[in-house]
Amino acid sequence: MSIIISKQGHNAQKLEKSDFEKEDYLQNYIHNNPESIPIYELKEDKKLFVAKREFPTNAGPIDALAIDKDGDIYIVETKLYKNPDKRTVVAQALDYGAALWKRFNDFNEFTEILNQETQKKFNLAFQEKIEEFFEIDSEQSELTLDAIRKNLNEGNIKFVILMDSIDERLKDLIIYINQNSQFDIYAVQLEYYKFEQYEIMIPKLFGVEVKKNIRTSYSHRRKWTKEEFLRDAKEKSAGDTYKAIEDLLEFSYKNADRVAYGSGNEGCFSYKLKTSKGEITPMLVYSDGEIYASLGYLRSQNKVPSEFVDDLIEKFKKVKGIKKVSSSEQGEPMIKFSFDIQEKRGVEEMKNEMRKFSEKVRAQNK
Repeated sequence: MSIIISKQGHNAQKLEKSDFEKEDYLQNYIHNNPESIPIYELKEDKKLFVAKREFPTNAGPIDALAIDKDGDIYIVETKLYKNPDKRTVVAQALDYGAALWKRFNDFNEFTEILNQETQKKFNLAFQEKIEEFFEIDSEQSELTLDAIRKNLNEGNIKFVILMDSIDERLKDLIIYINQNSQFDIYAVQLEYYKFEQYEIMIPKLFGVEVKKNIRTSYSHRRKWTKEEFLRDAKEKSAGDTYKAIEDLLEFSYKNADRVAYGSGNEGCFSYKLKTSKGEITPMLVYSDGEIYASLGYLRSQNKVPSEFVDDLIEKFKKVKGIKKVSSSEQGEPMIKFSFDIQEKRGVEEMKNEMRKFSEKVRAQNK
């Protein structure tokens, strides 16, 4: 294929397709220009943040690991058409997916790798970079992080095969896999042209129409209401778990300055407190009974005195039924608590400490 370029309708020139000399250049290009992967064809407002090149796994380094605002995880594998290994690229990508899912059952280890990358490249924590790149607030970034965590735990990973030229056999293979499995595999053909000091890239996405036709389970964000949240909780959590969720919601309405409902596939509400520097979110509750308190990030926001947050961290460490306490090596931005909702005593202890924290924040605002 060739393209014609002209200036104001004159001096037209025919440009022939150029070749990438090395795969490393292609990897670096998509890292710096993630919009070259036309993921917006899946959903108009989708875009990718390439979080890290050469992401380490036991199966070898992933060429590029990317995420979107909905918390979907993408493994991007690049191959030049002239590479003799191109026939095995799909198997290689799936192998990376399995290795990623198996190794990173500790979500903190996963995010710490990304945190180190964003600190090095942008001087921002991973969560802060998410907020900047997708233009979202801290509440939305918490939802994005939790969606990433759940997708990683469940092995819900999407795959992008990016090449300078894709033959019909690879297209047929991707269509076959997408039509007969739960995998989401897409091929991107990135045609490359040069004109003077300019580079022209023409991306073409293959495999998307099959997925659109057979199922539409992409993470379309929805705005939840109280009624919808409780209905979703009742479907997912029966008996005592549902009662505990209902009780937490009632507690939040009584003690928070505002209860906000999230967006996404899973029902979620956040416990909001007002400060002179803006709202904070010390707690998130999901309709399946998962409870999270991201206190390290709360401290990094500097909207309340750090001693308030430090005290709450120490109190939460002693609460019965703590599932996990995670931390980062860089200023502890990822300290996050998750609580066992079945542990009634622990939930009551958590609520009591949250109540005291809320009172201190309000007193400090006066």
